[in-house]
Amino acid sequence: MAPHTTLTDSPSSQPELLAKKSVETLGLPTSAPSKTQEPGATTFSLEEHPIDATPPLKVIVIGAGIAGINAGILFPIKVPHLSLTIYEKNAEVGGTWFENIYPGVRCDLPAHVYQSTFSPNPAWSEHYATGPEILEYWKSVARKYEVYKYIRFSRRIKKAEWNVETKRWEVTVENVETGEVVVDEADVLVTAIGHFNAWKLPEYPGIEEFEGHLRHSSNWDPTFEPEGKRIAIIGNGASGLQITPQLQKVASHIDHYVRNPTWVATSFGGEERKLEPFTPDQLSSFQDPATYHAFRKPLESQFFRRFSSIFKGSDTNIALRNSIVEKTVERLKDKPELVEGIFPSFSPSCRRLTPGPGYLEALTKDNLEYIRTPIKRFTKGGIETVDGVERKVDAIICSTGANVSFAPPFPIVSSGIDLSEAWKPTGSIGFPKTYLGVAAPKFPNFFFIGGPSATGYAGTIPHSYETQAVYIAKILRKIATQGIVSITPSDGAADEFHTYADAFWPKTVLSEECSSWYNGGVKGGRVRGLWPGSSTHATLARREPRWEDFVYERKSANRFAYFGNGWSSRELREEDVDLTPYLRRPEEVDLRSYHEGWWDA
Repeated sequence: MAPHTTLTDSPSSQPELLAKKSVETLGLPTSAPSKTQEPGATTFSLEEHPIDATPPLKVIVIGAGIAGINAGILFPIKVPHLSLTIYEKNAEVGGTWFENIYPGVRCDLPAHVYQSTFSPNPAWSEHYATGPEILEYWKSVARKYEVYKYIRFSRRIKKAEWNVETKRWEVTVENVETGEVVVDEADVLVTAIGHFNAWKLPEYPGIEEFEGHLRHSSNWDPTFEPEGKRIAIIGNGASGLQITPQLQKVASHIDHYVRNPTWVATSFGGEERKLEPFTPDQLSSFQDPATYHAFRKPLESQFFRRFSSIFKGSDTNIALRNSIVEKTVERLKDKPELVEGIFPSFSPSCRRLTPGPGYLEALTKDNLEYIRTPIKRFTKGGIETVDGVERKVDAIICSTGANVSFAPPFPIVSSGIDLSEAWKPTGSIGFPKTYLGVAAPKFPNFFFIGGPSATGYAGTIPHSYETQAVYIAKILRKIATQGIVSITPSDGAADEFHTYADAFWPKTVLSEECSSWYNGGVKGGRVRGLWPGSSTHATLARREPRWEDFVYERKSANRFAYFGNGWSSRELREEDVDLTPYLRRPEEVDLRSYHEGWWDA
């Protein structure tokens, strides 16, 4: 392995050079007097630069999935003088949609709500797009907004640590193709790694002894040919529900092991979920912006209006249960004996609902055995259950999920705390303690998109990631423009956020005895996977940062030192610039946002 190297930043910012040149051109003094004159003397010296000419802010984003792509779009346009690097462990953008290639992989949400809100695609071929089509869409968005120029692919993060001396993040990065390891530095670290990025095989005895084909569904082998084989599928989460009906069609036999029943929903939004393409007439009509907007807006709105279904005893939750029961009984009519053990004891939405078109029908086929008996161990030729029965198979596919503790998959260290250990149930903190789902106390200049407590129930993922990126961009802008070295949410603010959350969740079915990524896989555990409220509630709560909740370190003892020499760069430019961008025709003025644009002061 190559020795560690340290990457350095680019030279001083162009705004400073421009400001200095402009000051000299105007014949203004290039340095301030060391002391002000009467009425009072001071030892404070002005910084010789315009208020908006600041050094570049170096930001490292980890991950180039949907969250990272949005950061790569929104950060540069919203944060002045930004120096941005995005590290991605894979060879392409897309995150989970690049990694998951198992048969039947597709989004369990309609494609038209699983897309950027500002860069829609009217040409989705299906209501529920397949993985390859989703990947191509997000690649096109990354190309459109030139995100690729910030990304360094095939780079795996080994460790990130806050240096208390330099007040910077030191990020150890491995090139997975060459093995070279370097240490990059940044003023701010942002993780956009999602929470299903660390798949894992189950920990059954004898798993290393199995001589057949063994894979996790998130690590699918594209050379594997399932036709005519005896296959065991373990797990009935989202991927298990998608892969089972696909393999059932081609395998000679399927053993489907289900540890815990789950609610197999028809959809998230209430519509009957069918895997069918759009008609040519529909696709043609979507080319008209007005027609497409009229189709898209009520569909997206529908996903924001399902929040009430998580409350215990609510009419919507009861109606959801009744609807799922009715449709499940109908779909299992060819094997009615399965109905008795198909429904869980907890309410719908305690775990994330899992729509599975074709799944229940696959359970009724003669070449599939639905097995609720717990697995005892793996054998050389298959799987043995606790009743002593061994079932021989050619291949075992584990759809057993990923790390759901929200602890990052690599060390992130500050103040002697490593979040990759501290956030685990057995760690020093024991759960992912955050501030508003975007930052962590004791971790300066550290933020995350799509982390614990980040997204509200209901709503859409792209909208949530966009609003989180905008919130973080506002903090980055403050750091970049106001002479701030570091900004950290206070312990008190984080504690009170979790006190609020702990009072909210008992009202909902998410607090019932089920295991899910909502509660870190702990039945009845503290819910930290979601925002304690609706998606609209989360958007309003994070509309503007609560600056009083943060602890600051500044470059100067005088908090106004960043004011500089009293000028703005706009005034000092040699060319003719618009100093009154706020003046518009009256009919173009929206007084709600008037004089609030940071870019047009």
